[in-house]
Amino acid sequence: MSAEAEEVAHDTVEAAVRAQLAKAFGGVRGIIEAAIPTIAFTLCWVLTEDLKTSLIVSVSLSVVLLLVRIVQRSTPQFVINSLIGIAIGAFFASRTGDAKDYFLPGILWNAGYMVAMLLSIVARWPVVGFLIGSVTGDPTAWHKDPGIVRLCTKLTWMLMLPCAVRVAVQAPVYLFGGGDQAVAALGFAKIVMGWPLQVAALAAMLWVLGRGRTPIKPVAPA
Repeated sequence: MSAEAEEVAHDTVEAAVRAQLAKAFGGVRGIIEAAIPTIAFTLCWVLTEDLKTSLIVSVSLSVVLLLVRIVQRSTPQFVINSLIGIAIGAFFASRTGDAKDYFLPGILWNAGYMVAMLLSIVARWPVVGFLIGSVTGDPTAWHKDPGIVRLCTKLTWMLMLPCAVRVAVQAPVYLFGGGDQAVAALGFAKIVMGWPLQVAALAAMLWVLGRGRTPIKPVAPA
């Protein structure tokens, strides 16, 4: 869909952001596909305490999910994203021999996202604003409207919160935990604080978006 067509379809900032968020999260199926490999790795490790077996099961399930997407000719983006994350975690864990390192890339990824979003807020260029720019066809025009900047700042805080919670909970377990308990705790935390926490944040964002009707102003011709 072209930028002009999307602008016609979404006549308010709130509608545009809701639509873009729905695309970004991949729906219920994307949520399930992201969780399955982590659940498999954690359960396999708890039952066998065999790192190699746990990694093989986790990566294999990710590949199966990807093949199913390809056969069905549906968008494989979310499975590919998950597979990349699983592969990086498997690489870390296999190199060190410590099952905890399977979860390290996810912790670092969330920390990076958190810092990037916080910097965008401090700079008054909140990242959610660029979702609006992707609809209007001008990536920066939204920044001229103080009301939209305030709305996007609030939404960026809400989008950042799950990342901050994950780092605050998982980093101490990774740094100071030991043995099977730490691996099980990290697996449980990643599952519980993964998509469920993200969906909660999304629901809160949609609630905020549902209360406002800020018109999208067409980009003036040059």
